[in-house]
Amino acid sequence: MASHSSEDACQDSAHWFYVILLCRLHLVTWNVGTASPPPDVSSLLQLDSLGATMDMYVIGLQEVNSKITNFLSDLAFDDPWSIFLMTVLSPLGYIKLSSVRMQGLLLLIFVKHVHLPFIRDLHTQFTRTGLYGYWGNKGGVTIRMSLYGHTVCFVNCHLPAHMENTEQRLDDFEKILEMQFEGENIPSALEHDVLFWFGDLNFRIADYGIHFVRESINNKRYNLLWEKDQLNMAKKKEAFLQEFIEGPLHFKPTYKFDLYSDVYDTSEKKRKPAWTDRILWRVKNLCQHAAKGDEFSEEQQTISVTLNNYISHMSYGISDHKPVTGTFGLELKPLVSEPLVTLSPEGEWSAEHDVLINYSAVPEFPSSAWDWIGLFKVTFKHVNDYVTYSWVEDDEISSNKDGKQVYMSAAEIPDVGGEFLLCYYSNNLQSVVGISQPFQIQPNRTLIGKELPQEENSWMQRPDNLESHDEF
Repeated sequence: MASHSSEDACQDSAHWFYVILLCRLHLVTWNVGTASPPPDVSSLLQLDSLGATMDMYVIGLQEVNSKITNFLSDLAFDDPWSIFLMTVLSPLGYIKLSSVRMQGLLLLIFVKHVHLPFIRDLHTQFTRTGLYGYWGNKGGVTIRMSLYGHTVCFVNCHLPAHMENTEQRLDDFEKILEMQFEGENIPSALEHDVLFWFGDLNFRIADYGIHFVRESINNKRYNLLWEKDQLNMAKKKEAFLQEFIEGPLHFKPTYKFDLYSDVYDTSEKKRKPAWTDRILWRVKNLCQHAAKGDEFSEEQQTISVTLNNYISHMSYGISDHKPVTGTFGLELKPLVSEPLVTLSPEGEWSAEHDVLINYSAVPEFPSSAWDWIGLFKVTFKHVNDYVTYSWVEDDEISSNKDGKQVYMSAAEIPDVGGEFLLCYYSNNLQSVVGISQPFQIQPNRTLIGKELPQEENSWMQRPDNLESHDEF
């Protein structure tokens, strides 16, 4: 997350607290048209050439299959897209931090393990705008957080379709902004330090006929179409939109394509191509100083956003929309320098004996009897994906001014051994507030030469204090 590796930065917090951190964020928006995930998303997630270089993935999908049969299965289990993306990203060291779903709208955030203790105050929200607010086929889903002490909000929207509905799109987005976290002790979307707005926003290219639009695209003269893009036009008129920034549209309009092709709509309707799929952002400090006409120096700015790449991905054909990605650098001065809880395994671990965990918390930490410490494989997918856990109060065996110890029973430790880590989950904060360095568990030597038992599914022993964020 800094100019050097994230792991190095976080191991030397006393050093980096006074420097600028660089958080590398990759944001995806894709109307998937009820399709199942494609076989490979390496290029979409920039994994093919660069490897796992991002600190955070933010993935906003629209029109995820939400038929009633899918409703019922997705209520009990993760949806196919979430499962697929976790399978791709967890071996690379990413955990699903949070997700929220409203019918076909799905928003997922994945982060590197090392950042978990510095991400706090996670909240999700949804706003229906279909059928006058009673139906969730259109609307917005939101995840907000404190990232190293800075408030960041992500809003994934699916706005009304068709050329003539520009005003309805703008009205719906204003409604979504106003209703997010309304009545809760959480800042509104516009009060966050950084706000990302993205999705199938459904803005079209006005006035020009389909022949001129297609000719301009074929000749890669996209700039001829920019001034008639409805979102660009609205940004010049609507005060609340003028604060949002977007990168240049140096890629083909992403709608509407024949499936599994890069050919625009050949059906009878012959929809006019449009940049329906967009990514914008807003930095609060810049807006406030611009409104006052103040001079604003770099020294005053504690967080800034740089767009490094804004492209579409033409090779994906499962939908009539092409996915769009934005790769960002968030430069920030960390306001949080220490995890709330520090923890580590005591001695050598194996299933041959009970094991101990040492932990200590900062004085202001709001501990709870419902807090727990989970044992996870290093490739764990999400906070529910633990092998076992201990309650910090019920399983405590010692306590002094320097810290506390809890135990885990030998019966709960995997016989096969391997590489694991420990996470402290706070019930009050509903998030992981401490994470250990990876460590080895030794195989159970008493079972050498015998068939090792299969591991049980960890979800069967899930603590009751984990929240669900789905809405159907």
